[in-house]
Amino acid sequence: MLFWQQIVLNTQDQSIMKFLTQPPRFLFFTGKGGVGKTSIACAAAIQLAETGQRVLLVSTDPASNVGQVFGINIGNHIIAIPNITGLSALEIDPQAAAQVYRNRIVDPVRGVLPDSVVKGIEEQLSGACTTEIAAFNEFTALLIDSVLTADYDHIIFDTAPTGHTIRLLQLPTAWSDFLEAGKGDSSCLGPLAGLEKQRSQYTAAVDALADPVRTRLILVARAQQTTLREAARTHEELAAIGLLQQYLVINGILLAGETEGDSLALAIFEREQAALNAIPDVLKTLPCDYIMLKPFNLVGLDALRQLLIESAPQTPVAMDSPIELNAPTLSELVNGIAADGHGLVMLMGKGGVGKTTLAAAIAVELAHRGLPVHLTTSDPAAHLTETLNGVLDNLTVSRIDPHAETERYRQHVLDTKGAKLDTQGRALLEEDLRSPCTEEIAVFQAFSRIIREAGKKFVVMDTAPTGHTLLLLDATGAYHREVARQMTGGIHYLTPMMQLQDPKQTKVLLVTLAETTPVLEAANLQDDLRRAGIEPWAWIINNSVALAQPHSPLLRQRALNELDKITSVADGYSQRYAVVPLLKKEPVGIGCLLELSRYAGD
Repeated sequence: MLFWQQIVLNTQDQSIMKFLTQPPRFLFFTGKGGVGKTSIACAAAIQLAETGQRVLLVSTDPASNVGQVFGINIGNHIIAIPNITGLSALEIDPQAAAQVYRNRIVDPVRGVLPDSVVKGIEEQLSGACTTEIAAFNEFTALLIDSVLTADYDHIIFDTAPTGHTIRLLQLPTAWSDFLEAGKGDSSCLGPLAGLEKQRSQYTAAVDALADPVRTRLILVARAQQTTLREAARTHEELAAIGLLQQYLVINGILLAGETEGDSLALAIFEREQAALNAIPDVLKTLPCDYIMLKPFNLVGLDALRQLLIESAPQTPVAMDSPIELNAPTLSELVNGIAADGHGLVMLMGKGGVGKTTLAAAIAVELAHRGLPVHLTTSDPAAHLTETLNGVLDNLTVSRIDPHAETERYRQHVLDTKGAKLDTQGRALLEEDLRSPCTEEIAVFQAFSRIIREAGKKFVVMDTAPTGHTLLLLDATGAYHREVARQMTGGIHYLTPMMQLQDPKQTKVLLVTLAETTPVLEAANLQDDLRRAGIEPWAWIINNSVALAQPHSPLLRQRALNELDKITSVADGYSQRYAVVPLLKKEPVGIGCLLELSRYAGD
């Protein structure tokens, strides 16, 4: 029996998803970017609220799009969702949380301590480390019994893509261990922060996460080998820290009925079936739900209510409706990049839009032209080597590994600053370097080191999903401000931020899909970059169904839905853009990546 037949049999009479059966108080949705975590979390929240439960939906993604899904502004405060009794939402905003955190520490000493001391405290609290801890404190406050959470039967967490989420869920234990040692410098938590209060809150958070009666983790994946492998890795990493109550949801499956007379639909179907039949062994034991691909965008209450219903009605589409799309290609963008001979090319965007594939395709094409290229990634969950699946002259590949970079940074500090300390001082320094904040500093230094190479060659960087990238840029900005403050008397200096702001040295490519929320998120990212003095060079609209000219009714409806989104990019967001089609064959391997970079239409 084919896997899709099993799915149909298993879901025919299913009125509720397994992951929503007897739900605990805390539900975490996690997975690789673009698998549908936000949509499923929102749909689950609606379903629970409409059964009379009081539900708080929380986004821990620094680039949350929960508000976009509901069509409202949410932000860093709890608000009621209109037209859904019992449902409220909160988007944890790291920057807003950091400002509240700084005010709480600094305001009591203003007018008490000298202005120079207060300014020093503010400088100490201006970095990315403070931003992460402030957001983390808001997250752990939701896992303990308090006035803040007393009104809710269920708290649903829509998390950032996997790499960031694993770090978030590991942090309660990391900070508890660090504080329990009681020997380290407390500077990462800020002066006068009150370590005892933090210790008790983090301990309570650890207990809640490890309690299967209170916490359930839902791993969301697509019927794709990469997302299923990542779900398997996430399962094992989080099980190792005690999160054992795990469920699996496989989203966006194309059924066989859509393949008739459509070679693209048939190729997608066969690819998905191969991935489902080769599902990693560690996932086979988990309770599993399947969600079929829908023809509509998952925005608004009506669409969200239909997501978890397998018999959702489809909008009829006229098979002779023209799908007219004439758009610039990726090859045209690569020509413009290659003309400079060297430079930094950064691909940014929402998780799951295909940054890794497009970064690899651009790097491969530049290297194939004889240009020296360093392809790298700052995404903890990226799989560049799997995408390349081969080697090429003129191309080197690396990954900013947070664990390796942290160890390198710790050793460097011990060899330099530590070499001048006595035994007691060195022991204190070693304790301080065990702080989870050390990772942020180490990753920033690795990022800075790599982009310096762009003066002599091409450096193509596949960045982490939007929220994590913004935190990295926050660290870059904090470093720039500190250097600028210290450099006086006309001394010449060049910071990584100055390089990112120089269009002659850096080209930022925003990657999106022709769907509502990815386009809105890319637009918000563009606004954030502009506020930092960084002007995106171009947009890439990836995996376009419209450009692939499908025949399946479901895919044609999705293709027609894309056209106004592509127009909005061309007319409202970027004069320079390219559209890349959804391909029959996955773009894996040097040859396929070259085909993708040179695609000129059928």
